[in-house]
Amino acid sequence: MHKFVRQLITEWRRLQLRASNEAVVVGVSGGADSISLLLAVCDLAKRKKFGNQIIVAHLNHGLRAGDADEDEAFVRGIASGLDLEFVSELAKLTRHGNLEQNARNARYDFLERVAKRFNAFAILTGHTMSDQAETFLMNLIRGSGQDGLSAMPSVRCCEQRDTDLGLPATHLVRPLLSWARREDTEEYCRSMSVDFRVDPMNDDLSFRRVQIRKSLLPLLASMNPKIIETLAATAQLMRNTGTTKFETNMVEIAELRKLDSPHRLALLRSWIGHHRGNTRSLGLKHIQAIERLALSTKSGRQVELPGNATVVRSSGELSYRTKEVEKKSGDN
Repeated sequence: MHKFVRQLITEWRRLQLRASNEAVVVGVSGGADSISLLLAVCDLAKRKKFGNQIIVAHLNHGLRAGDADEDEAFVRGIASGLDLEFVSELAKLTRHGNLEQNARNARYDFLERVAKRFNAFAILTGHTMSDQAETFLMNLIRGSGQDGLSAMPSVRCCEQRDTDLGLPATHLVRPLLSWARREDTEEYCRSMSVDFRVDPMNDDLSFRRVQIRKSLLPLLASMNPKIIETLAATAQLMRNTGTTKFETNMVEIAELRKLDSPHRLALLRSWIGHHRGNTRSLGLKHIQAIERLALSTKSGRQVELPGNATVVRSSGELSYRTKEVEKKSGDN
């Protein structure tokens, strides 16, 4: 099994999604992200790890004349080769306002209608960690608050199905979001000898997202080679930071281990901020170091924090401690 496929089924199980008896709609544009998702889902189906009916849905935005029609024909051919149901539609986009937002709204409306038609419990899209990082930067530049800087969720409810028939809600699922970068999706397609479409608009620097992808992210990567992972994790922290109150300076490691990594990082950040009084100078690297300390099999180790503080592991607990600052000679 290819590593990409193995990571997909691991994420599917982590999200506790059903793997049989119901339909799923896969939104496929023809790009590497959605093609890789479709190929990996079909691989799992062949291995009997995934028993859902798979419907391929493609919205022709009609923005690039012949190219858009070629995209649709390409995805239709991929679906036919995989012996899958294919549904397409020509969008009627308004040119008023933000064109990118209008296209996004039309796409989700289309996917939800397809899901309703097939009674699908989930809509799968190929959003990746790279998309998460780009969205974070776009909102940061725009001046968004915490809500805007929060991560896209891997799963969200998008429509309530017919409750009279006892059908549960349809969910939008982004199963690549927490682990796959754009480079990973392209590499998987090439490893499978499957081509993918490249949208010329992805090179159009008149779009803010393209400017971030082509100019800003490479600059940031020169300072931090793992900038995609860092930004995506920061967005997740913003999403999961809650208002938990901590009455003691200790947290139980067993309770931390019950959480997935994003929620564990968010809880640790809140815990430190509560006892420290603020989170200034507290970076993601500090929170991740505390997480490693909690998950380590060794005890008695500690993590140094800015502001003369430490987190110490001992007897199945993490404790927050402040250091006594030595007085200089001559101080009263």
